[in-house]
Amino acid sequence: MTHHADFSTLIDYWFGELDEAAQTALDEHYLGCGACSARLAEVEALASGVRRAFTGGLVRGVVTPAFVEKVRSSGVRVREYRVERNGSVNCTVAPEDQMLVSRLQAPLEGVRRVDVVVSSSVTQGPLRFDDVPFDPAAGEVVMAPSIAYVKSMPAYVTVMRVLAVEAGAERVLGEYTFSHSPHASSG
Repeated sequence: MTHHADFSTLIDYWFGELDEAAQTALDEHYLGCGACSARLAEVEALASGVRRAFTGGLVRGVVTPAFVEKVRSSGVRVREYRVERNGSVNCTVAPEDQMLVSRLQAPLEGVRRVDVVVSSSVTQGPLRFDDVPFDPAAGEVVMAPSIAYVKSMPAYVTVMRVLAVEAGAERVLGEYTFSHSPHASSG
């Protein structure tokens, strides 16, 4: 590699998502290039801050499977629920859980844009996430609710709808129901 890596390449490098040849080339370049080393340090600091915010339960959002695996491999305790299309699950979080993940299975092949609408029995109206990241090959959208919020809640029901958005129209790809109960040791 004779040129500086762009920001998206550095992010892919940090997540381990580059192919072996690109990874090796960037490894060699990174060791001898102060500019790329400094930019990679910025990516690592940003990623570390994002990880702390998620594991601290401060934010909610849609994440990639690679992000979940990176967080898990760093020692974070992840509570995970995989829900089939149009399925439901009884769920809880334990006091020791640090991150909550919902893997929503959906037919995503050929889909270009996905939105997620979240409705809950304890909130005023739905929350919409527009144009979220998704993995068409895995057929899933990965949601990461605020675990601090979920831990503080009584029993409630949340419904997530995954939508394909195409040419101004929406098509429901799946609906997922989560029936939350507080952890037995929490109440």
